[in-house]
Amino acid sequence: MKDKEPILHIALLHPEIPGNTGNIGRLALGLGARLHLVHPLGFATDEKAARRGAIDHWVHVDRMEHPTEKEFWKWADGRQVHLFSTHGADCFLQTPYALGDVLLFGCESVGLPSRLVETRGAWKIPLEGPVRSLNLSNAVAVVAYQALQKIRGDLLGTGL
Repeated sequence: MKDKEPILHIALLHPEIPGNTGNIGRLALGLGARLHLVHPLGFATDEKAARRGAIDHWVHVDRMEHPTEKEFWKWADGRQVHLFSTHGADCFLQTPYALGDVLLFGCESVGLPSRLVETRGAWKIPLEGPVRSLNLSNAVAVVAYQALQKIRGDLLGTGL
């Protein structure tokens, strides 16, 4: 973990697919965000597993692994955590992002547990037609860039 506080924290609750997590790790690295993985995971995160998955940037990703959901919430205490779910009440474009906020996403197969959405609320990415949800790595990218835009202002022509 780096000493410098990241612009954002991207947290994945029980991710299942290593390729999605690898893509999100690459995104976090490119944005200066810290990636949080909340166990149990559907894959290994050691260097050998990363090489096997052709995730050559993994060693550079600023990441924290939380052994349990309870440990994640203990770490998150006092931080603004924004939950994202297809069952969210309001559009993610209305989210009041700030420097150091946490963006929390659920696993690929079922998303965030309903108990979290019901007690903490959640934002959604609106979709039309028969599509129920976006791929996890796509959803994280959409939300993370929107958050970055609100935090940093006009991103056109910047290299972050």
